[in-house]
Amino acid sequence: MGLLVDPGRYSVCRLDRDRPWPSPPVGARLFAATLMADELSVVCPEGDEPEGAHVEPGWRALRIEGPLAFDLVGVIASVTVPLAASEVGVFVLSTYDTDVVLVKDEDLDQAVDVLGGAGHRVSPSAA
Repeated sequence: MGLLVDPGRYSVCRLDRDRPWPSPPVGARLFAATLMADELSVVCPEGDEPEGAHVEPGWRALRIEGPLAFDLVGVIASVTVPLAASEVGVFVLSTYDTDVVLVKDEDLDQAVDVLGGAGHRVSPSAA
């Protein structure tokens, strides 16, 4: 499976559920907002965090080359299991076409090595 390393740095943010829905920054390569019963989570480019959010900066994105069929099984496990075995933490997003695994910036080189060793093809994303 191919993974593309996004050149950007991202923040994972938490807002109270009743906060207004944030808008993606102009030109953002990755922006995700997820509403749950008790929180609004946002993944956005570093520096574009919503005001008042609890912010966890320093994430890098590995996008699984897609589109992926909905009946594929084990896609996320094929990436997260080797990373977990190497004690690399992840934050995972899914879209209609693909999945994105975020790792902390300081873990990126290790994640690329581990995933390459697990048989994945990891390359830089076209800017």
